[in-house]
Amino acid sequence: MLRHVGNRIPGLGQRPSSAAVAQGVFRRLYHERVVDHYNNPRNVGSFDKNDPTVGTGLVGAPACGDVMKLQIKVDEKTGKITDACFKTFGCGSAIASSSLATEWVKGRTMEEALSIKNTEIAKHLFLPPQKIHCSMLAEDAIRAAKKDYEAKKAKFNENAENASTEKAV
Repeated sequence: MLRHVGNRIPGLGQRPSSAAVAQGVFRRLYHERVVDHYNNPRNVGSFDKNDPTVGTGLVGAPACGDVMKLQIKVDEKTGKITDACFKTFGCGSAIASSSLATEWVKGRTMEEALSIKNTEIAKHLFLPPQKIHCSMLAEDAIRAAKKDYEAKKAKFNENAENASTEKAV
């Protein structure tokens, strides 16, 4: 049924001729790096959001419907990001941007992770101008995860100080 409907719409249901393929008439809309991260996303999952070593960044773009949750796990002694994961609802570019961001933040300090710019992500993935907002979401998610981690760390340290003060009294 779908094949018959596709044949009625010009361009759908038709296979490109070998000459058209050779001339590059039928191009892919996404670069192979985007397709690779979309088909084989790295670091998909979640950490316990209550873990004091985990920072969670949840960002979204209401205009296009993309929502990205990026989490980092930080080694408190070294200050380095030991692990990262994500869950993204959105287009292939959003999924690829978050997958790449999780790869790039691993092994970096917080400051090094914050130096990752959306332009670097977009350039690496060869994102077209209309998909730049996806790389911006990834950068914003890294910043939000760092902010969440630091807020948890401050709260955890405050609670530990209060507990030690109560023991002393």
